[in-house]
Amino acid sequence: MCRILERMADTPARLLHLLSLLQTPREWPGSELAERLAVSPRTIRRDIDRLRALGYPVEASKGAEGGYRLVAGAAMPPLLLDDEEAVAIAVGLRAGAGHAIEGIEEAAVRALAKLEQVLPSRLRHRVSVLQEATLALTRGDGPRIDPSTLTVTAGAVTNRERLRFAYRAGDGAQTRRQVEPYRLVSTGHRWYLVAYDLQREAWRTFRVDRVTEPFATGARFTPRDAPVGDAVELLNHTMSRRHRERELDVVFDAPASRVASRLPGHLGPLAALGGDRCRLRCRSTDTVEWLALRLALVDCEFTVHGPPELTAHMREMSARLSRAASGGG
Repeated sequence: MCRILERMADTPARLLHLLSLLQTPREWPGSELAERLAVSPRTIRRDIDRLRALGYPVEASKGAEGGYRLVAGAAMPPLLLDDEEAVAIAVGLRAGAGHAIEGIEEAAVRALAKLEQVLPSRLRHRVSVLQEATLALTRGDGPRIDPSTLTVTAGAVTNRERLRFAYRAGDGAQTRRQVEPYRLVSTGHRWYLVAYDLQREAWRTFRVDRVTEPFATGARFTPRDAPVGDAVELLNHTMSRRHRERELDVVFDAPASRVASRLPGHLGPLAALGGDRCRLRCRSTDTVEWLALRLALVDCEFTVHGPPELTAHMREMSARLSRAASGGG
């Protein structure tokens, strides 16, 4: 009778329970696992062998009692998360999507897309509520993006599904697009979607903060070959055509460490000049309006040596601010 009951309990649910226990950072005696799962030690040994066959590296210690623990393996098998863990990871990935860390941004969005796809609706609601109630103190180098826009887009890229969305151009014009999404690219302060535009029959790049109502249609496609290298090269090629590259040369009357903490990293390193001064020299495709704003936010004295159009714009901006401070008189 006991064997019959054990066979009845021999289900995937028991294996999942066993795996959940082993994923806690401790060693489990075989007898304790058997007691927890209401089976015999022999059944535990058999279940351990099944987990190993599935790719989970379970290590057994020697001795009369014998213990088991999960160790690092050559590959990462699926993890089991409880409700609190799943919510915590989803919220963390959402926050990371809005404030990208160089080198992991696209992977973070892919992970978030996978996690949110399998979250029960009750947990999705908890993630959304917690996200809406939380503010992060960040440098804010770029516009904020709804994480769901990133996850829907990332899912369409991964699944090779055509994507529809509403798009607002730089001049404010609203259009509807249908594209074959190729890659998401983060520049550190902005997200871009590189895609083939089906209506225009051409490759295009879209700022993701200007995308709304993204919808994966379910229609699959075979990815086209990008006309210029990979997605990053294609984005750089598009941006260089869209914005003329400028030689930026600015001297700051402040230490490099202080200035660097107030400037976007993509502008490049600062050279120390001595006497608590530093210099920024780089090539930039950013607009003069954006550059002027970023330099003003450094909050120290500085001198712009180039480009000429940036100097001219800052003179105009200074005059406007002076008039505003004097009440227009």
